[in-house]
Amino acid sequence: MSSFFKTFRKDIFPNQKFPLILESLCWILLLKSFLKLALVEFQVLDMNEWCDNDKFWDVMSHKIFSGKSTSETKKETEQIISLTEINPPSMILDLCCGQGRHSLELARKGFKVTGVDRTEEYLEKARKDALKENLSIEFIKEDMRYFKIENYYDAIIIMYTSFGYFEKQEENFKVLCNCYDSLNKSGLMLIDIVGKEILKRKFIPKESFEIDGITYIEERKIIGDWNRIENKWVMLKEDGQNEFTLSHWLYSEKEIKNMLREAGFKKIKILGNLSGAPYNNSAERLIVVVKR
Repeated sequence: MSSFFKTFRKDIFPNQKFPLILESLCWILLLKSFLKLALVEFQVLDMNEWCDNDKFWDVMSHKIFSGKSTSETKKETEQIISLTEINPPSMILDLCCGQGRHSLELARKGFKVTGVDRTEEYLEKARKDALKENLSIEFIKEDMRYFKIENYYDAIIIMYTSFGYFEKQEENFKVLCNCYDSLNKSGLMLIDIVGKEILKRKFIPKESFEIDGITYIEERKIIGDWNRIENKWVMLKEDGQNEFTLSHWLYSEKEIKNMLREAGFKKIKILGNLSGAPYNNSAERLIVVVKR
């Protein structure tokens, strides 16, 4: 740093002594610039979420889209239609659509579908699958926090615990507000998550399983007073292993209802699975069906 000022003195004041007050001012301005850069870097790092890690979605795609979940798509789609009571050619937003399992099935049934996801590789596969069947689906790469088309959709679906990803609760709330704004005046939304009450009943700290010769180990840890859950995933293959740590918010029936009401939703129904069972001690999932 001293060599910088020596050069600066010679270039700007070649024939006179560099004023002490000006040198002090330069040091202050330079220090201020460094602090500003450090703050910006901190803010960028602070904004990074586990769900922004492309490698996670790439490596874990085999587990996420395993054959079992794919085989259930048709049944799940029928259940979604039954619970929301929508009919083709209604316009549906599949938020966090992944590789488009439900988007494709809904389009086959005559619905006009938009699929939104943050992972381009998933969207590329979804587009290719839609093209093979000559299905007209709009797939958009976008973060769910920022996607909004006002007063546009008849229904929105958010499947498989794709809500509550973000560490700052106001960002999860922003997703609900965007959904509210994106629905038309009679629009409905369906959210599929694991309820806090269910997880307390079934909580397992650690388990492992195998899919197509790949071993998956999951370690779970509760954060705070059952506010969030942290999951550490280890994937073991012959050519090595990958590790990821992720976390998301947990919601009880009361908490998710309060968030939805604050976002503007009025008619809220909570169910225990996609078949429409009640949300009680036997519930498998926390299914929200809500009307604007």
